Amino acid sequence: MKGNFLAVDTSGGYLTVLARKDGRVHTLFERDCAAQHSVRLMPAVEEALAALALPPAECNFFCAVTGPGSFTGIRIGISAVKGLCAATGAPALGVTSLEALAYTAEGAVLSVVPAGRGFYYVCAFGADKKPVSAPARVDGAALARLAQEFPARSYEPLPVPHTIADPAAGLCAAIEAAGEERLGELAAFYLKKSQAEEEREARLAAARGQA
Repeated sequence: MKGNFLAVDTSGGYLTVLARKDGRVHTLFERDCAAQHSVRLMPAVEEALAALALPPAECNFFCAVTGPGSFTGIRIGISAVKGLCAATGAPALGVTSLEALAYTAEGAVLSVVPAGRGFYYVCAFGADKKPVSAPARVDGAALARLAQEFPARSYEPLPVPHTIADPAAGLCAAIEAAGEERLGELAAFYLKKSQAEEEREARLAAARGQA
């Protein structure tokens, strides 16, 4: 997609902020930022925009990575982009973390995002970067089987052969490949319930069992 934009990725333990103006791209990337997204995001946004002398009003659209990944991180990124869209009237673009990973590789690829507790979010993509399987949450055994069929890419270490990818490069490539029909409302992309929701449901189920 052409035009000026600002994009953020707070879906993982890292922070990525991209700004593009007239073909020039400025990237801010912080590897260890899992507990600091709410503190670091807006200063990073201001720094990226200032580096290109790009006022928010001159952005043609704003982009956020919608997940799957960190529940809290995803909400922070989406909320920030929705605020910028509301303030400027510019549309929003959502890119999944699995899609961004796919654009870090040539050819078919298995995008893998650690989901915690021995589980992983996965999606296989063909060489054209279209999904060849539905996004899913799988355990380590299923991941190992999939990694035998497709070369795996992740932003974090995995228990199977894989390549560590560059989050900023993948996000930028995914945005460039997106069509204008992708512009619209932002919604978080979750493949499981949050830990808090699961624990609440477990408590309710236990209470019903005791009734």
